[in-house]
Amino acid sequence: MKFFLDTANLKEIQEAVELGVLDGVTTNPSLMAKEGIKGTDAVMSHYKQICEIVDGDVSAEVIATDFEGMIREGEALAELHPNIVVKVPMIKEGVKAIRYFSDKGIKTNCTLIFSAGQALLAAKAGATYVSPFVGRLDDIGHDGLQLVQQIVDIFSNYGYPTQVLAASVRHVPHLLQCAELGADVVTCPLSVITGLLNHPLTDKGLATFLADHQKANS
Repeated sequence: MKFFLDTANLKEIQEAVELGVLDGVTTNPSLMAKEGIKGTDAVMSHYKQICEIVDGDVSAEVIATDFEGMIREGEALAELHPNIVVKVPMIKEGVKAIRYFSDKGIKTNCTLIFSAGQALLAAKAGATYVSPFVGRLDDIGHDGLQLVQQIVDIFSNYGYPTQVLAASVRHVPHLLQCAELGADVVTCPLSVITGLLNHPLTDKGLATFLADHQKANS
């Protein structure tokens, strides 16, 4: 499974890189705004900075919702760096744009996936990734993990190369369950990735080892 960081924070990205487990980054306009990145030039520059830190795919989202606008923005993003993946919303014009980008050899991430049918459309259009939103489905009383399972099964049935990128992953159990279900990628906050480090028995065992070492060498 690939670990992507869902952030636009350069410090967090660098920390994940130094941990040695980061495979890529996903961003969106909300995450850019959270970091105070405003204006087209500033956003494009920030994407380039992220790509200089991360040796892997970096999803950069288009703002336009019309076909021509998505193509214009997506091509500009793709020119920034070879690691850029154009993030496109799951709408009719977005599916058309995914086919266009796929035919041009530009990688895409179809975002805001909330049904297996949407994921299937994106895969048939040639999306590199589809992003089912696990946590947001859970918020409205649906089973986000069940959707991940459906998509994984459908893609496996027909050999689609599109990767299942589990998004809106909010805690360690979400991440582990996505791994059990066979999601290709999970994108989440840094706290979820570092949360994998923690177990009380590890802490207890280490404390015991260190105490015993001190006794033996005092």
